[in-house]
Order: sequence, then structure tokens, then C-alpha cells
Amino acid sequence: MTVTGVGSTEPAGSGGAGSAGARAGLSATLRHELIGLGGIVERNVYLTKRYFLWDLAFMVWTIANTLTIVFIARSVGLASAQENVLATKLLVGAVIWAFLGIIFEFVTETVAWERWEGTIEYTFMAPLSRSTHLFGMGAFAVLYGLIRATILFFVVAAFIGIHMSDANFGSALALLGIASISFMGIGMMTAVLPLISPEKGAQLGFVAQGLMLAVSGVYYPVSVMPGWMQAIAKISPATYALRGDRAAIVNGTGLAWADVWPLLVIAVFAIPVGLAVFKRGERYAKKHGKLKRSG
Repeated sequence: MTVTGVGSTEPAGSGGAGSAGARAGLSATLRHELIGLGGIVERNVYLTKRYFLWDLAFMVWTIANTLTIVFIARSVGLASAQENVLATKLLVGAVIWAFLGIIFEFVTETVAWERWEGTIEYTFMAPLSRSTHLFGMGAFAVLYGLIRATILFFVVAAFIGIHMSDANFGSALALLGIASISFMGIGMMTAVLPLISPEKGAQLGFVAQGLMLAVSGVYYPVSVMPGWMQAIAKISPATYALRGDRAAIVNGTGLAWADVWPLLVIAVFAIPVGLAVFKRGERYAKKHGKLKRSG
């Protein structure tokens, strides 16, 4: 029997075969994108190995810069226990800021890296979705940033002699991982700047990073800022990452839903907006011949 209904000439069971074909096609597409994402991460690993000595030099600079901040705790003249708490809070702020800086640097400089390597046209013409490309950059930035942040944290803590007997490192790391998704979304928005302005776009990305530093309470409580700045701080993922991680490291608290849900909400908005902004900027760059220009 080949007739399945009035006016139908499709073989019986073709609907099931179509569904199976659709599932197979979806599986193949997903596999293709995952391979592409892994390829982006692997390529960045090789680039990092190539410039390892430069990364090592910047790591030394980051440690020195963090020490200049954490030493402030010793200059205030507090009791030993209070000095330890202040030093820990300053260290958490500096480490999270360094972690956020890595994500901004890698995602914002997505275009700059391609221009340096002379691969921008090949990458932007590759059979890979732009979302996979950007998520690959973001995934590598998060992994690389976590390694650097861990080294920075424990090196400075050991140098200063900070005691963290109650620290809940698991909760702190988990919250930082959740915040990373939001950071990636914001990084995608700033990544478009070098596309539309090859001359100064990357620098504008760091301006955006600095503005986030000012309103997120990296080195001081959000409560000391003017009311309008506190209102802006509510939409910065760094605000919640800092608050939750300080509580986890200083007081040993676990994940607080009050810190988690704002990060999830920001991520839900930041990721699609970041992708849309970047794709629009990519179309603009291709239309006006700015894709390969370096100045």
C-alpha cells in the first residue's frame, strides 16, 4: 500500500523517515559546529604557545600590579584580622578584574588577531557560523583566564601572607564560571569595534572595560558611589561576581541565588545582543572594505 491518504502519493512511513533525516541533519550540523569550536580553541592554544614568553612577561606585570593594590591593606593601620580581610577583598577584586580583562582582551581582539596573523579573510569565509567562531574565542579566553587568575591569586596570597581558612573556593569558581557567560556577551559587543574602526577600535574596547571597572566595585563597595552609578552597577555582571566571590572567599558562603540570577538574566540578553551587534558590524566592514585594513 502506497497511498496514505486522499490525494497522497507518498509511501507509508515517509513522515518517520523525514523526521529521522531531519534529526540526522541536525546531528551532523551540531557535530560540524562543535568541531569548528574545538578548532578555534586549538588554534588559540598554538598561538599562546608561540607567544608564551610574552604571556609570561605580562603575567609578571599582572602580579606586580596586583601587589601594588593589595599592599594598600597594610598601609591603613588596621588590626591584623581586619587587615587580612581587607587584603583578601582587594585581592579578589584585582584577580576578577584581571580575569575579566583577559576575556575582554581575547574576545575584543578577535579581529586584531586575525589581522596580525593575516588570516582574517580565510576565517571570515570559513564554513563556520559566526556564533561558533565567537564562542570558541570566548571559551578559550575563559579557560586561559581561569588558569592565569588561579596562578595570580595564590602567588599574591602567598607573597602577602593572606590567610583564608574559611574560603569556599568551589563556590567562588562556580560563580566566576557563570559570570563568564555574561562577560563573553559583553565582549562580543566590544569585539565589533575593531571591525568598524580598524584604527582605534581595539582601544575603545578597553575604554568599555575601564567603565565597567568604575561602576562594579572592584576595589571599593558599590555603596560608596553616587546613586546613578549604583544604578548602572546593577547591569554589570562584574558587580555580582565580585560580591559573591568576596563572600565565598572571606566568609566561606556558598552560591547565593541573589548573585546567580542577575548573571543569568544578563547572559540571556548579552549573548544574543552581542552576536547581533557583531554580525551587523561584520556586514558593515565587508561593505566598506574595512575587513582587512589595519589602519
